Order: sequence, then structure tokens, then C-alpha cells
Amino acid sequence: MCVALPGKILSIDGQMAKADFSGNVVNVNTGLIEPKVGDYVLVHAGCAIEIMAEDKAQELIDLFNEIDELERA
Repeated sequence: MCVALPGKILSIDGQMAKADFSGNVVNVNTGLIEPKVGDYVLVHAGCAIEIMAEDKAQELIDLFNEIDELERA
């Protein structure tokens, strides 16, 4: 099973960006899309594959947080 996670672009340097995933800042390759700082992107295997609307990204973030809470219970 493959999972892609939404993250918020904090900075961009060429085809690499720093993205925030619930407080974890990760280097992401943006060679497939052209995001701007502040955009939410869907990331799979270290590559940004889609620019997302903020409300849709937040919906996914909330769902992943719910799953995490259930696993900890």
C-alpha cells in the first residue's frame, strides 16, 4: 500500500523545498510540480506530486491524526 501525505511548503530552493508535516520539517523534491511557499502539497516517497487546496489538505491531516490517536488508544 502506498501513502501520500499533505505538507505545507515553507521554502523553495530550485527543485527542492522544505515542507512542514505537523511540525516535522522535511526536504521534498518539487520537480514534478511548481508549488509556491505556503502551498500545501501531497508528497509520496519524498516527491511532491500534487498541489492541494488548504481545506482538502487539512481534512487529510485531521484524518491521519485521528488514525494516530486510535492506534495509541
